[in-house]
Amino acid sequence: MSGLTLAHVSDLHLPFEPVLSPRQRLSKRQLSAWSWQRRRALHRTDILDALAQDLRAHAVDHILVTGDITNFSLPGEFEQAARWLTALAPPERLSIVPGNHDALVPVPHAQGLGRWQGWTRAEGGWPFVHHRGGVALIGLNSALPTAPLLARGRLGDEQLARLEQLLTAEGQAGRTRIVLLHHPPAAGAIGWRKALADAPALRAVLRRAGAELVLHGHARDARMDVVAGPSLPIPCLCVPSSSAVPNPKDQGALWHRLRLMDGANGPQVKVEVRRWSTEAEAFVADGAYALALPRAR
Repeated sequence: MSGLTLAHVSDLHLPFEPVLSPRQRLSKRQLSAWSWQRRRALHRTDILDALAQDLRAHAVDHILVTGDITNFSLPGEFEQAARWLTALAPPERLSIVPGNHDALVPVPHAQGLGRWQGWTRAEGGWPFVHHRGGVALIGLNSALPTAPLLARGRLGDEQLARLEQLLTAEGQAGRTRIVLLHHPPAAGAIGWRKALADAPALRAVLRRAGAELVLHGHARDARMDVVAGPSLPIPCLCVPSSSAVPNPKDQGALWHRLRLMDGANGPQVKVEVRRWSTEAEAFVADGAYALALPRAR
């Protein structure tokens, strides 16, 4: 594990101009299309191009994308996203989980998440586990269609049961377990309208089985929370939209470069913040800090 570097990005909202059929206009997509008219100038293609360039320049070993890659869950968007992801990194160096915008309405698997199978490799169902050295990347699917004006998520009993099994097995194998999902697991991290419905059940699994780190998106600001583990708290890190111009509702684009290291008292992670600068029109360094992670069982 020592020296492995990860990039955490989220909420890309790849720009896409929707052309909705009359039937599609009678769905939640129409509300998102109206919202996009107000926000299309905030998620810029040049920021996404600079993000891809910055990720390559900083030589990360693996890229993690925690959802909201699309805006309207249209088949054409999933195709566009697949092309963007293909250009970004090969599947073995990229792991993604979906967000609420990637499940805005029900979409046939072959036209939706099935197009991202190379980056989820979740043929056996969710959660997936991707191994990189001594690290287990465990991806959850918290995205599901919801009623208009809601952006809530849910994992469900089956996914939570499998997560506990994976966390236990990977911990016993001595791997550093990093859990990926879109919605925040910590209580109070986001309002009810956008929260994870079964977050208490997820926190109970983490408290019993443990993990070393949780990464998520969905919140509009970078934040660090903790949830209880079997012995020590588990840090939860969030990045805001990695494509947004700073504005009253969004902190602005940034991504985290995470360097995992073996310390004398257990695993550690050095977090380097890379922030979009409107002055430089580029991503720039915006500080760094180190976290001690709970040791795998």
